[in-house]
Formats: sequence, C-alpha cells, structure tokens
Amino acid sequence: METQLTRDILKKVRQIEVRTNRLVNDSLAGSYNSVFKGRGMNFDEVREYVPGDDVRAIDWNVTARTGIPHIKKFTEERELTIMLMIDISGSGEFGSSDSSKREIMAEIGSVLAFSAVRNNDKVGLILYTDFVELYIPPKKGRSHILRVIREILFFTPRGTLTDIKVPLDFVNRVAKRKCVAFLISDFCLPGSFNDSLQEVLPALRVTNRRHDLISLIISDPRESELPDVGWITLEDAESGQQVDLNTSDAQVRNEYAQLAQERKDLTNRAIRSCGVDLLELSTDSPYMPPLLGFFQTRMRRAVR
Repeated sequence: METQLTRDILKKVRQIEVRTNRLVNDSLAGSYNSVFKGRGMNFDEVREYVPGDDVRAIDWNVTARTGIPHIKKFTEERELTIMLMIDISGSGEFGSSDSSKREIMAEIGSVLAFSAVRNNDKVGLILYTDFVELYIPPKKGRSHILRVIREILFFTPRGTLTDIKVPLDFVNRVAKRKCVAFLISDFCLPGSFNDSLQEVLPALRVTNRRHDLISLIISDPRESELPDVGWITLEDAESGQQVDLNTSDAQVRNEYAQLAQERKDLTNRAIRSCGVDLLELSTDSPYMPPLLGFFQTRMRRAVR
C-alpha cells in the first residue's frame, strides 16, 4: 500500500523532473550536445577510394588484396558516460533561502542527467560522505534517471563528514573508459581546512588525467557573511562542534567574512591548479545562467 511518505517522494521527484526537463528543453540541450560530443572515432566500414579522400585513411591490406584503393571509414563515437559524484554529508542540509545545498545539488544533477538521456548517454551516480554511500552503475532511460533523482533527494546517509578523495578514487576504479565526471560538493572539509584541501589535490590531478573532471561548488550566502542579530551559536553540521559569536560586533562579522573569502579563494586556486574546470553556484541565485555560461565557455575553448 502506498504510504504518504511514498506519495510525497514521488511528488517531489515528479516536480524535479518537470522543472529540469523544461530547463533542458529550453536552454541546455544544444549546449550539452556541443560541449560533450563524441570523444573518439569508431571503425565503420571500408569503401573504395575516391579523389579527395585522405590518403592517410587508405586500408593497405584491402587495397593489396583487391587491387583497388580502399579507405577506412570512421564514425564519431557519440555515446558518453556521465558520472555524478554528489556530496551528501551533513553540511549539505544547510540553506538560508528556499532550497538547501543538497536540494540544489539534486536539481543540478537532474538537469545534467536529463541532458545526458536526451543525447542517448549513460548516467551513473556516486553518493558519498567520507565513504561511498551509494553507487548506481551507468545506464540509460527515463526510469533510471528518475531513480537517480530519487536517491539524490532522499537517500539517508550513514556518515556526516566529507572526504573528496573517496569518490575520485572510486570513479577511477569503476570507470574503465574515459567519462565526464561531475564532482558536486560544498567543499566543507573536516579538520584543518588547508591540510584537508592539500590531501585532495593528488586525487584531483589523477582523476582529471583519466577523465573529463568538472567541479561544481555549491555554497550558501550565510556561509560567507553573518547577519547582525546579536549572540548566536554556530554548529558544524559534520563534526557537531559549536561556537558562540556576537554578530552585533562588526569586527566579528568582518573577520568571519574574511576567513570565508580566504577559504573560497584557496579552494578555487587549488582546484584550478590541477587543471580541473570549476563552476561556483549559490543557493540564493538561479543556477541555469551560470551553468549555460560555463558550457558556452567550454564550447568556445574547444573550437579554438
């Protein structure tokens, strides 16, 4: 018997499907196809040489056997595998506007997944905290994509911490061929932030060499600025550590904002130093314009 919880889940998944499908139809389909077009060539057939053909494509074995020049014909390998690596640690539940960071991650994952399906590509999912919580192998089709969306939205993690190395090492083990790997996280790292970030860099470099790695960082404005509301208690959603701050003190607010900006700048420089493409998104702003702009930038870079 269908429970109210099941109905609520199905309703939310359907809302995500309708919204993201419309966005894909209206905006993203062409950009996705242009940016992530086939990454290789497959042998198709051998045919007789005609003037103007590239002589480098001549099949000398067939030519010698038949006495007539033949060339090899290739077709573009169109099918791709998209791997979504989504952070579901405790910090993702935070959101000071209408949507939490995890909900934004789910919508972005849905947009990418529906774009992939429209282009007959496979989509796989890795949900992680400080270990791989769930792995769904790449497949095609609407029912598969709806399952992916459902898991992103409603999967209950056992862990609360974040370890970015975990999904990177995992995708390198399970993806035998080159794929397009989206690393979606808020990059709220445990312990000493600088030390934790440095530990991630080797895995970023290795994964970027093996695959087309793209990093999407989701943030919330309240993570970079404090409101002037007097004394508040801040709690780290992953470690549980608490700290009391007097937000009426302008110096406290300024130091908080400065520390947040320093971490942001450090993260961006570190990721880009590994050759990884980076897109920053916020819970309080529409994600489609920057996502489209990001794809268009990659498109222009690809044709140069």
